[in-house]
Amino acid sequence: MADTERNSHIRFWIIAVLFIVSSINYASRATLSFAAVPLAKEIHISTVQLGYIFSAFGWSYVIGQIPGGALLDKYGSRPIYLWSITLWAVFTGMQAFVSSLSVVPVFISLFALRFALGFAECPSFPANARIVANWFPNSERGTASAIFNASQYFSLVAFAPLMGFLAQNYGWRSVFLAMGGIGLVGAAIFWAVVQSPSRHKGISKREYDYIEANGALVNLDRPAAAAQTIRWGIIGQLLANRMLLGIYLAQYSITALTYFYATWFPIYLIKARGMSLTGAGFASAGPAIAGFVGGVLGGIVSDLLLRKGMSLSNARKIPILVGLVISCAILLCNYTDSQALIMTFMAIAFFGKGVAALGWAVMSDAAPREATGLSGSIFNLFGNAAGIFTPIGIGYILAETGNNWDMALLFVFAHSIVAMISYLFITGEIKRVVLKA
Repeated sequence: MADTERNSHIRFWIIAVLFIVSSINYASRATLSFAAVPLAKEIHISTVQLGYIFSAFGWSYVIGQIPGGALLDKYGSRPIYLWSITLWAVFTGMQAFVSSLSVVPVFISLFALRFALGFAECPSFPANARIVANWFPNSERGTASAIFNASQYFSLVAFAPLMGFLAQNYGWRSVFLAMGGIGLVGAAIFWAVVQSPSRHKGISKREYDYIEANGALVNLDRPAAAAQTIRWGIIGQLLANRMLLGIYLAQYSITALTYFYATWFPIYLIKARGMSLTGAGFASAGPAIAGFVGGVLGGIVSDLLLRKGMSLSNARKIPILVGLVISCAILLCNYTDSQALIMTFMAIAFFGKGVAALGWAVMSDAAPREATGLSGSIFNLFGNAAGIFTPIGIGYILAETGNNWDMALLFVFAHSIVAMISYLFITGEIKRVVLKA
């Protein structure tokens, strides 16, 4: 720790790196969306099979959440996250070679690599929440959480045009190779910048004292805490908590919208709206920009309400509920054939979804201090179960209705309603959980 009285701003560099790495994370998940059309044509994959391949990431991502969170609590955020970034970059790049493995059917090898990608990425967002709790005081935590969560939108702004361009001009393999290489760059940036406050050489005493006095869990990854025993009995207490169950259900429903955008949305633009691969890539950036603005705005408004003296519950719930109402605009796409109006409605819906995506801030507020990693992982497990059922559900809807995209969008819309019900009638007061001894 620097001994001068200067006021460093290391926490802002930390959140910037989390934002960059998380953007790469989401882009790695979305690679198949842009490679899918030429890949499916080349290796003859059906709509239902494609839905299952999309879901492979979700299966392993969900299965790995609790072990991943336990590893974060046992060994700390930095080493586990660094391994996570490195491995997901490798598995992303390897997908370029699925058709070269002649001894294994392409469907199986692609499913297996997407499954491996999910395992590699499973600690990432619980680690983000843990690092935010480690570095940010209470009054900045909503904004910090919104910033790293907004990466899911920025990733489409930054990488969707690139992936669409590569797929159309250089073939589907180039999408996986490019994103795998970018992932390795992200790992190097993370290694160079991110460390806990108690170990960071660049933080000043003034900044350290400020964040510690205002609620940052600065000792979360101290050496003495790194070897703590994993208390598996905590899981039962977390799953028995009504507030947390309401938060989990809402997160599942909100994340279903994310997985629609990350999997079927570009295919919707191509198949239902007649866009080219490159056109779909650039068109995806519009709603993504709106989602990014909404995501950051939701966190800023929530923290502002908190600083104005509003209760924690209302400061978090009001932006979430307003955002969910706005996200219902996705249903309006079923009532127009105008590409301009469709992209406008999608942008409005994505903006609302962004405003509502305060789940990680809520978890930073509610997770018990001694199990922040495990709590975040269970939260992420429930949320990303949507990554299993949303792609498969839409695949079956399209197969059974003769590619009726109106029904697919109605399916997505229904999740916004469920999330509203959950926050209004199940969650109750948002407060930090205190575990029984």
